[in-house]
Amino acid sequence: MFRSARFFLAVFMLLLASLACQAVTGGGLAPAEESRPEPTRSDESLPATLEPTPIKPPAASKPDLGFETEFPLPEDANTAFNFGDGISFQTGLSLEETLVFYRDAFGAQGYVEREILTSVTESVLSLVFDGHESGKAIVLQAVDLGGGTVNVTLRFEDI
Repeated sequence: MFRSARFFLAVFMLLLASLACQAVTGGGLAPAEESRPEPTRSDESLPATLEPTPIKPPAASKPDLGFETEFPLPEDANTAFNFGDGISFQTGLSLEETLVFYRDAFGAQGYVEREILTSVTESVLSLVFDGHESGKAIVLQAVDLGGGTVNVTLRFEDI
């Protein structure tokens, strides 16, 4: 009983934080940036002796949050805190990008989404993944705070 009450309290607090932030910032979404066409370069302009060299992207690195976590994190994770069985942080990813990021990351680790508990709206998402060695589920909740910021909470829970 206490665990489910704690879960609903956490969801309620996230919703309140979302509404408060929208009230302070005037609500709504930030305007989308105009897309600009990428400059093109003709390979014909290169001398015949030069060939394009593929560039390796930098290795993915975990952001330094001031504490260690086993949860995968987007590169721009910031304003984080650790609360024992979980963490909370902010990211510039949209809710949709957050959803894709964690489905890919947890799927690659062999976790299975418990789809019956998945909830996705315009401003909030909630996912549960099974398969962690502890036997606990991984609960992900994210709230769009507006202004290009999403608050993400990840925790282990017996569900």
